[in-house]
Amino acid sequence: MLTRREDVDIHALKRNGMTISEIARRTGRDRKTIRAYLTGERVVGQRQRAADPFDAFEEYVKARLVEDPHLWAQTLMDELLGLGFGLSYQSLTRNIRARNLRPVCQACKTVLQRPNAIIEHPPGEETQWDWLELPNPPAGWGARKGMLLVGSLPHSGKWRAVLAPSMGQPHLFEAMIAVLGMLGGVSRGWRFDRMATVYDNSSGDVNTEFAAFAKHYGAQVAVCPPRSGHRKGVVEKNNHTAAQRWWRTVPDETTFEQAQASVARFATGQDSRERRTPEGKTTCQAMAANENLGPLAAPYPVILTEERIATRQALVAWRGNHYSVPPELAAAKVSVIHRLGTSHLDIAAVDGTVMARHQRAANGLGATLRESGHVVALNQAAMAGANTLKPHGRKERIPPGTEALAAAAILRGTPETVPAPAANPLAVYERAALERTHLA
Repeated sequence: MLTRREDVDIHALKRNGMTISEIARRTGRDRKTIRAYLTGERVVGQRQRAADPFDAFEEYVKARLVEDPHLWAQTLMDELLGLGFGLSYQSLTRNIRARNLRPVCQACKTVLQRPNAIIEHPPGEETQWDWLELPNPPAGWGARKGMLLVGSLPHSGKWRAVLAPSMGQPHLFEAMIAVLGMLGGVSRGWRFDRMATVYDNSSGDVNTEFAAFAKHYGAQVAVCPPRSGHRKGVVEKNNHTAAQRWWRTVPDETTFEQAQASVARFATGQDSRERRTPEGKTTCQAMAANENLGPLAAPYPVILTEERIATRQALVAWRGNHYSVPPELAAAKVSVIHRLGTSHLDIAAVDGTVMARHQRAANGLGATLRESGHVVALNQAAMAGANTLKPHGRKERIPPGTEALAAAAILRGTPETVPAPAANPLAVYERAALERTHLA
């Protein structure tokens, strides 16, 4: 970098007609440096900025933040690491601020904010529950939206989640049992918002079925007052994390079972988060060890019923596996019935008649369970269909038959002149032989 005196000298020498090479030899500077200062590319007092490694990723970061102004920097960091980003998280956030890459979301600019009180959460006091709607799921799910039940321990912040095909009460019970098993036990109380499967708005009390479910596990039920979702703010924040850092990045080809394994891995990875306590820094996992949760009782006896369409091979898909049915139910609507706590499932016809019972396989194995009787019956039905009349070919000649010709004659109003079918030649010879015998 040139000093101000050197900058004045080289400009004076240039005005006196000296070439850049001559100026460089006289000042002992490089010709490119002299040319840059004479043309204004470089300015005295400003160092030339070295190549910034963030420049290669600026367009991607800018495009992602234009697509989604609320995209978390941590989520963006997860994506950039897969693209070879070698800088730190702090470098990413600094460059986003310095380069003004995050646009202002006009749709959310006027959202009101309100102060929230600080609520103490002793260890093992409660588990907060909430459904998270997952819009636009992968096409293979066959649904317009997915449902994720999230359970959070507010003392430690530990949370787990389970995907469910619906928010109905049987699926709520099934998902809650699975989440309680992942959390490690039952807290003294459960906190919900005013969801219909838990709270009866007409009576202002917990509904009958859920009361029996809570009594089975020995947990108290607390329902948030109207418009007081901040009372379960821990699970709300975990919902936000799951939506922003997990659901936004789920690929289109992900199956329902793969998504469940993915969210389980993500939630487990969140246990290493740093937590601050009056005693100092710790982790979510360390605090979760002090939750003192109660043991999980035997599964509540709830019956799950889900409708399916059997394939032409008389197979029913359920929870990532296939189960056989009699060939009479091929391509028909059936109901899969499973009682929690049992190791088998039933498949019933539309009238409720149970047509098959199978040992349940673990979800997502991709297994196909066939009964030998179903296999034999399916093969017999397929062979019987193959031995029927030969199907007509596209170019086969089929002229009008006797009945069609007779009907056409009636339509024309002409007497029936349909020729009789040709006699069998052997019958003609037999009749002639009989006549000769008679004459003799």
